[in-house]
Amino acid sequence: MVIRARENLVSAWAFLIGVILALGVGILSFGKLNPFIFGIILVLGLIVGFFINVEDRDAHSFLLASVSIVIVSFAGISSLQNLITFAGLRGITDVELVGLEIGAYITGTLVALLMLLIPATIVVAVKSLFSIAKR
Repeated sequence: MVIRARENLVSAWAFLIGVILALGVGILSFGKLNPFIFGIILVLGLIVGFFINVEDRDAHSFLLASVSIVIVSFAGISSLQNLITFAGLRGITDVELVGLEIGAYITGTLVALLMLLIPATIVVAVKSLFSIAKR
């Protein structure tokens, strides 16, 4: 996503605010996810998706990067759940490192990133499909 272009300025700012908010919420959530904040993150994801110009080559880069992050985030959440089951722990908050419940922080951060990127990726992918169909 090019921040220099005027048509991508809204998208770039929404994406930047969304990533900062997603990381902040994920780290500060302490395993308790606030639906209102996630609604804001979801709306920012939709704004990002609607303002990305699919005729630009940066849309393809965005799709590749966002799909990669979505897959890795989902795999990270799944593997953390499998680790908890395998280790015989009661829940995500039992995963600790130096007294910090890192399982809750990691899961909250990955879920927040998914809430931002999934709507943006779906909107850009659908817009790309319609763009290809019009050619």
